[in-house]
Amino acid sequence: MSGADVRSRRWSRVEYERLIATGIVGPGEPLELLGGHLIVSEPQGSAHFTAIRLMEDALRSAFGSGWEVRVQGPIALDDDSEPEPDVAVVRGTARDYREAHPARAALVVEVAEASLATDRQHKGSLYARAGLEEYWIVNLVDRVVEVYRSPVPDPLAPFGFRYGSAAILGPGRSASPLARPEASIAVEDVLP
Repeated sequence: MSGADVRSRRWSRVEYERLIATGIVGPGEPLELLGGHLIVSEPQGSAHFTAIRLMEDALRSAFGSGWEVRVQGPIALDDDSEPEPDVAVVRGTARDYREAHPARAALVVEVAEASLATDRQHKGSLYARAGLEEYWIVNLVDRVVEVYRSPVPDPLAPFGFRYGSAAILGPGRSASPLARPEASIAVEDVLP
């Protein structure tokens, strides 16, 4: 098949939600809508799932009341993107989102092994384009937490934006979320 023979179709968030509502895309199917494309998510090994749970516990403790820590819940970023980050922190409670997914998050976290390059480049660019101030990657390959902040335009980035600040934190270091600067999360507490 030549490149001229291949056609793809872009999906809107409304169309994607319709696929879910009609049962064409079933619950638990590993799909995300990123920039108009339906992307199959990385399968979860034991270490991946453990890191998600450790981060969830750490963020619940750090943020406390008035914040919802969502695990693999959709975020309605824009008209053509509805990613399901491994962990996200949004204002409010679970009931606040019974009618619609949150559109903003104070912090999104992806746990990465095989998806590390995609999470850095594509998801990072997507979250930066949406204006999310902070994005973390629990990098299981190098056993570090990557902290990205301050979205800036970048015409060379996949979605036209990237994060202007990046810090790589290993065991013995800690990170404080921008929305909760008084809280401190130790890297070793979120690594399996």
